[in-house]
Amino acid sequence: MKRRHSRRDAIEFCAQVRRLRPDIALGADVIAGFPTETEEMFARSRDLVDECDLTFLHVFPYSKRPGTPAARMPQVAGEVIKERAKRLRLAGDAALQKRLASETGATRQVLIESRSQGRTEHFLPVAIEGETPGAVMALAISGNDGARLTV
Repeated sequence: MKRRHSRRDAIEFCAQVRRLRPDIALGADVIAGFPTETEEMFARSRDLVDECDLTFLHVFPYSKRPGTPAARMPQVAGEVIKERAKRLRLAGDAALQKRLASETGATRQVLIESRSQGRTEHFLPVAIEGETPGAVMALAISGNDGARLTV
């Protein structure tokens, strides 16, 4: 895809940022099934979730765009693309669960987005009840409901 950085660059960048700010939450956009992607190449992409200690993944299946160089390359079968995207989403779900679990007991600054949800300074969603949107509150994290932190 003509990226100007390598896999090693991405891993080193994440490690450097984590040394400077150990509590940071990182995310990435990941394409599943880019033309010519082999199972080995896919596995290396999947491994980046752990190697970069990502919390958030935006996974999307490759879709051919007419007129692009990738459209002229050998394509990965549609069912393989869907299956790989599903596996990446599962990896992303596991990464988020790990991060949510690690927050139990912490006190976080939470921006109240609505009367039922806020976000920590790390963009983690927090289930709340009845607070004023726009406020920032220090909240003690008691656990999570599988998708959001709870207070």
